[in-house]
Amino acid sequence: MKNLIGLFLILQCTFSVNAQQQKWALIDFVKVDSINPILSPDIKQSFSCPVSNKTVKWEERNVLNPSAIVKDNKIYLIYRAQDNQMTSRLGLAISEDGLHFKKEAEPIFFPDNDSMNGYEWKGGVEDPRVIECPDGSYIMTYTSYDGKIARLCFATSTDLKHWTKKGLVLKDEKYKDLWAKSGAIVGERKGNKIVATKINAKYWMYFGDTDLFMAYSEDLMHWQAAVNEESQKMISVLHPRMGYFDSRLVEPGPFALLQKEGIVLIYNGSNAANFNTSELPKFTYAAGQALFDKNQPYKLIDRTPNHFIHPDKPYEKMGEVNEVCFVEGLVFFKDKWFLYYGTADSKIAVAVRNN
Repeated sequence: MKNLIGLFLILQCTFSVNAQQQKWALIDFVKVDSINPILSPDIKQSFSCPVSNKTVKWEERNVLNPSAIVKDNKIYLIYRAQDNQMTSRLGLAISEDGLHFKKEAEPIFFPDNDSMNGYEWKGGVEDPRVIECPDGSYIMTYTSYDGKIARLCFATSTDLKHWTKKGLVLKDEKYKDLWAKSGAIVGERKGNKIVATKINAKYWMYFGDTDLFMAYSEDLMHWQAAVNEESQKMISVLHPRMGYFDSRLVEPGPFALLQKEGIVLIYNGSNAANFNTSELPKFTYAAGQALFDKNQPYKLIDRTPNHFIHPDKPYEKMGEVNEVCFVEGLVFFKDKWFLYYGTADSKIAVAVRNN
């Protein structure tokens, strides 16, 4: 009997510790079913493409995977859009309440006849992640896709509408043709803004779409991969887990958020074809969260055992790619957290969490 009591106490303590650890997570988001999806493709949106010299309906096929940021007490949603040739460009929609958005007529970021054309045409520019810089300007990581290789790139802006392309994040020759995407820079909340912040005199970025890797910079402009000195290979800081919702791959969501408990990284996971979780269909995209040490961003401290958002609505379960909730936008606005995500690679939805 004493052994059973001892075992119960151990289990109770273990549960209490785990429950306490999970307090760092940003959970309890509620999908706004009354208005979702908040953005859908629009065949009326046209644009004169400078590369093809044709007028294209640039968001005719899909809108998906948005980033979000607060400026002038409004939410700027920068989203990926695809035409019927599957070329991706980035559009802008603005909202005063976080729920109802007005789109700009033309894309704000797109393949052009510039130095990045070889990386961006004709797959396009994909999956933006925007964060404010300490000087009030903005930096956006994005994926360039030439039809064969996805490369992690970045651009800068002072107004979120006009952007200057800065090229590849990893400029070393050995990384030029490396498949790399989805750069989430570590930031800290200051009021309703998320501002890139240094840790040990460096800015940090999580990236990747199978395992997660890291890059660092002293000025947000010159980035280096975090490399194991002995093997000269990039360090991997987060991996898929067999038997879980993220058994197939992991990929960053929005920026990584520096909190008192550590660095919270919302990430997207995909369920493998086998050795997966039976709770979700294979290849389902759902989102979880990981906690990294606030002084050592490469040190994983904790991880949610399950997803906190997954496809359960018709527009999330069926589309260009079935069974997808892909989280990429997060803002703190009017004392609430607004989470924006792509649904079935076809539309965009929102979920809200009270602070």
